[in-house]
Amino acid sequence: MKWLDIPPVWLLSFAIIAKFQADILDLGLSLDSAPTRFLAGILVGGGLLLALLAVYEMRRQRTTFIPHKDAAHLVQSGIFSRSRNPIYLGDVLILAGLVLYFDAVLSLVLVPLLLFVLEKRFVVPEENRLRQKFRADFARYCQKTRRWI
Repeated sequence: MKWLDIPPVWLLSFAIIAKFQADILDLGLSLDSAPTRFLAGILVGGGLLLALLAVYEMRRQRTTFIPHKDAAHLVQSGIFSRSRNPIYLGDVLILAGLVLYFDAVLSLVLVPLLLFVLEKRFVVPEENRLRQKFRADFARYCQKTRRWI
């Protein structure tokens, strides 16, 4: 069941909750407008782009992008020179965009909740593994590159 504990499953679960909330329990709250839909598209597109750039860079460096697996290399180039966790940042942006697209105002709380889950379930354990494996290189990387943005 460990394959269920991966970020895309968490993202999909939160997106389903947001869609359900928008369809069933809107309480008359709405942010629906052309600018909001435009922002939703920018967020989803930007999140997908971040994730794809990160996967490309990890594949180029011949290391895994699968959570819970040990990295073969410490990737610091490409999008990883701007964020230590661009895939997870992309997931958060995608959820924010979907919440806006669904007009699920009450589900905006899911965005920081997803950030919290990703950090506790994936980011911290991964960074601990990288810290143990790459020691000084990882410490220098942390000093020059922020965890999120």
